[in-house]
Amino acid sequence: MQNKVKKVRKFRGSHTHGYGSKKKHRGAGSRGGRGMAGSGKRADQKKPSILKKHGKKYFGRYGFRSLKKSVKAVNIEYLEKLVKENLVKKEGDTFLVDLGKLGYGKLLSLGKVTQKFKVLVKSASKKAVEKIKKAGGEVIQPEKK
Repeated sequence: MQNKVKKVRKFRGSHTHGYGSKKKHRGAGSRGGRGMAGSGKRADQKKPSILKKHGKKYFGRYGFRSLKKSVKAVNIEYLEKLVKENLVKKEGDTFLVDLGKLGYGKLLSLGKVTQKFKVLVKSASKKAVEKIKKAGGEVIQPEKK
């Protein structure tokens, strides 16, 4: 009985390892492309056999897709920064801040409140509302349905 020699061992020292020209066994072209290549425009005749083998999951998107939208949040210390840079309106001794226009959806409580603020925002943490009320300001939120 003859022992089978692996192709790699057999062709050691051979110039082309049995593939003819050096070019012929190079890159993804020799295997018809990378990944799911070959199921495009000119390969309509291949599609039925692919679907038979892999099912509908072979083409297009499938699987879980999260529907949660992330809300951009901002801390109270950012409001103080806006005052320093003169980016908020002032009504008497109160600063008016519309966080919705600035692209933020939630107000968080990190930082100290040194001025009176009237803040328009979709949502705010309880602690943030407390801090602003303690300083004499108010947080205006749209009513939840």
